[in-house]
Amino acid sequence: MTEFPDTAHIRLEARGPVLRIWLNRPELRNAMSAQMVREILATFAAIREDRSLRVVVLRGAGGTFCAGADLKNLAGAAEAPPVGATDAADELKQSNRRFGLMLETVNSAPQAVIAAVEGYAMGGGFGLACVADITIATEDARFAMTEVTLGVVPAAISPFVVRRIGLTAARRFGVSGARLSGAQAREAGIAHLAVRDAAALEAAVTDAINQILQCAPEAVAETKRLMLRAAGPAPLSELLDQAAESFVRAVRGSEGREGTKAFVEKRKPAWATRIE
Repeated sequence: MTEFPDTAHIRLEARGPVLRIWLNRPELRNAMSAQMVREILATFAAIREDRSLRVVVLRGAGGTFCAGADLKNLAGAAEAPPVGATDAADELKQSNRRFGLMLETVNSAPQAVIAAVEGYAMGGGFGLACVADITIATEDARFAMTEVTLGVVPAAISPFVVRRIGLTAARRFGVSGARLSGAQAREAGIAHLAVRDAAALEAAVTDAINQILQCAPEAVAETKRLMLRAAGPAPLSELLDQAAESFVRAVRGSEGREGTKAFVEKRKPAWATRIE
C-alpha cells in the first residue's frame, strides 16, 4: 500500500483505485506555491510503482482550479536586493525548473490523470491542465497564459502547451495572454470536454474514471510511454521497434493473456471495475 507524504497545500483522497489530489489554497485561488509543487512531486513519486492506483484526479478546492503562481512570492523574488542577487537568481531558476519537473512528472505518470477544471486555470494552472490525459472543464471556466501580462514568460509550461495544442495556437495564447472560456478551451484542444456546471463536472469525471477502469493498468502505463515517445524526437524506426517490443510484452504478459481470454469467453476481464 502506498505511503502518502504529509501535505499542507494539497489534500489527498484515496478511494480504491482512484486518488484525488485537491489543490488546497482556496483563499488564494489555489495559487501554486513552492510547497505545493514539492508536495505534488512527492505524491506522484510515492504512487509511481503502485498499479492498484489507476486514476489520479486533479482538482482545485473552493471552486477554482489554479490561478497560477503565487504572485507575492514572485514579486519578492523580483525585488531581491543587489547583495546576494546571484544566489537569489539561482534559487528562482531552481524553483522554476522544479515546477517544470512537476509538470513533466504529472505528464509521464503511469496512471491515467484527469484534470477537472472550474473557475480559473491561469499560468501554471493552464500548464497543469495541459499535462492531464483527460481535461474536463466547466463551460464558464477561464483559461489563460497570463505570464506575459505580468512581464514574465511562460517558461516551464510552454513546451507542454505546444505539444498539447500545436505551435500556432500556443503562440496566439502565449503572446496575447488572451482568456478562453471552458467551451473555447475545448475547441482549442486544451480541454477534451466542456460541461454545464460543477455537478455536471463531477458526473463527467466519474464517467471518465469508469471508462479508464475498464482498461488494464499496465497497458495504460505502456500506452502513455509510447505516445510520449512518439511526440518526441526519436526516429520513427526506433519508435516502431520499441512499439513492437511493447506489443509482445503486453500480449504475452498476464494482462494480455487475461484480456484476450476474457474476449474469447465473452466476459469482462478481471481488472474491469467502476465506482458509483
